[in-house]
Amino acid sequence: MKRIHLIVHGRVQGVGFRFYTQKVARKLGILGWVKNRSDATVEIDAQGNAKMLEQFLKAVRKGSPASKVDRIQIEQRKPTSFHAFDILYD
Repeated sequence: MKRIHLIVHGRVQGVGFRFYTQKVARKLGILGWVKNRSDATVEIDAQGNAKMLEQFLKAVRKGSPASKVDRIQIEQRKPTSFHAFDILYD
């Protein structure tokens, strides 16, 4: 089990990126959350087996059809207990 924390930069707000991320995560069995940040980036905390997490990261790099991912900051974190993959709203 691995966990990664991502900050996604680019055109990732207002383009269905969070819903796309949630759909991919649920398909791959990834747990965690995604949310918009006030600086126009998207934050993701994702956990799953290494192979599925690699596929998830590849999909995040590709982005939703209307998005454009410029870069992703990636940080490894200790696994925790998530129960689903949610969209968080602040």
